[in-house]
Amino acid sequence: MKVTINIDCTPLEARQFMGLPDVQPMQTAVLAEMEKRLMAEAAKFSPEGFMRAWFSEGQQSADWFREVFKGLYAQAGAAATAAGRTPAPE
Repeated sequence: MKVTINIDCTPLEARQFMGLPDVQPMQTAVLAEMEKRLMAEAAKFSPEGFMRAWFSEGQQSADWFREVFKGLYAQAGAAATAAGRTPAPE
């Protein structure tokens, strides 16, 4: 014997019928807190924030940053030359 019962209800109605607690207020509070923290962290990743972090020590950081990019461009130029392409002018 096979019995099939179809129940048409919303998730909220099903939770209420089974006696489960309403977690909607807690979920709303947690999501609001997560959004607040996410926005605070995202503000740190603004271009201005990166520039402040990279150049916070003044000229020494600017020189280091310039040397890093100079090395990257030199490697890219060497790889392009080895592949038979002409590197971009400096």
